[in-house]
Amino acid sequence: MKIFSVDKIRKADAYTIKNEPVLSIDLMERASKKLFDWIKKNVSSNRKIQIITGLGNNGGDGLALGRMLTGIGYDIHVSIIRYSKNTTEDFEINLKRIKETSNVSVTDIFSPNDIPEISDTDVIIDAIFGSGLTRPVTGMIGEIIRSINQSGAITISVDIPSGLFADSSSLNNKGEIVRADYTLSFQYPKLAFMFPENEFFVGDWQILDIGLSQDYTNNTKTNYNLVLNNDIVPLLKNRVKFSHKGSFGHALLITGSLGKMGAAVLASRSCLRSGVGLLTTHIPKTGVPVLHTSVPEAMLSIDRYDNYFSEVPDLNNYSAIGIGPGLGTEHQSKMAMKVLIQNSICPIVFDADAINILAENPTWLAFLPTGSIITPHPGEFKRLVGGWSDDFERLALQQKLSQKHGIYVVLKGANTCISFPDGQCFFNSTGNPGMATAGSGDVLTGIITGLLASGYSPAIAAIIGTYIHGLAGDRATNDLGMESVIAGDIIDNIGNAFVEINKS
Repeated sequence: MKIFSVDKIRKADAYTIKNEPVLSIDLMERASKKLFDWIKKNVSSNRKIQIITGLGNNGGDGLALGRMLTGIGYDIHVSIIRYSKNTTEDFEINLKRIKETSNVSVTDIFSPNDIPEISDTDVIIDAIFGSGLTRPVTGMIGEIIRSINQSGAITISVDIPSGLFADSSSLNNKGEIVRADYTLSFQYPKLAFMFPENEFFVGDWQILDIGLSQDYTNNTKTNYNLVLNNDIVPLLKNRVKFSHKGSFGHALLITGSLGKMGAAVLASRSCLRSGVGLLTTHIPKTGVPVLHTSVPEAMLSIDRYDNYFSEVPDLNNYSAIGIGPGLGTEHQSKMAMKVLIQNSICPIVFDADAINILAENPTWLAFLPTGSIITPHPGEFKRLVGGWSDDFERLALQQKLSQKHGIYVVLKGANTCISFPDGQCFFNSTGNPGMATAGSGDVLTGIITGLLASGYSPAIAAIIGTYIHGLAGDRATNDLGMESVIAGDIIDNIGNAFVEINKS
């Protein structure tokens, strides 16, 4: 699913109105009907609903919604904030329509003294400002938003929480922003929804398809995308009848050190579950009994040192390499990784301590094999690029890193972001907080390495691997609850994730 800027969303509206064709007011009616359907399904008709609107088209959506809900017996109270004498045409049409509707209260707010009393049992519909806002919200409107946030009432924002900027950071926004419990966004997610800095404002966001032109969507470019199930289905390869283990590649994992052999086990097991034909795991001598017992399907390459990685095996037999989980940062390990970078002719997946070693030796980034993938968490990413002031700046740093070195960066977290060398970014839609557990990243490394080895391109391996990882975590959380998920549970559900995607 494409993520468009506010400017491109406006153009999508205009293109649809011109080419469907459809009147602007009828497109608003269509959007409001989608809001109506969601409210009817999710909000009890016993709850008092307070719709607070501005004077633009976002307010027009709120007025149309109020009219529809009143028509099926909801207790609707509409408050219009009169911050200007200017209104939009569609707002005025819907104002006239709702005033002609019986059993609905419509009042105007001209000053903070007119703010309606809000009970914590009410439901508030925030239809004050839409996604085009570019200035902080202060003054009377700011006071109203403060009242909404302090009320304790469930708050549902139309399209975007009022006061939040869609395409730039709101961290330094000195105005007020609605803290929505739910955000019902039209057609496309907003870039701001992807970042942790806005979780407090956006709440649980959902996309309502209002039928904007598919031709416009298909033909309009954007660097930002949200990966959904229907994006993954066509990417998965079918296995033909006469396939054999040699058909699906040979992966090499370089993992583990004294006290951290569990990371080697997790990465190896998840790599095998991803569909790779053959796996060799390179480990220090101390890990041999552990791997033989825990992952009998993996072949072993055994380092000359007892406790850490110090030498690169013959690389001729491998179609992809993953390095880092539980590796440690011994001097010999660093030097061996340098040799690996210099000699590998296939893509490498770098994780954990391998990323920390790169951060200590940033000049090595220029020599990474074409198509290599790094999978940092935010702390590791900070060691690579330095700090940032907000999540939009962090995204720009991630894109710059990918473009400068021709690598794929999988920045882990909620809505994990995958940046490409051409500037494109793909945000993942699967996963949950239950996956914030030791070893989860090792599992992701194994999955991506396995997919890469079995013939997927680095771009597709990163996208599918991240999606499968999150989906397996979702299945594990459904069964066990967020508090109880461990990395092994994610591995145990990789197969279920593949089955779910293949069924669809």
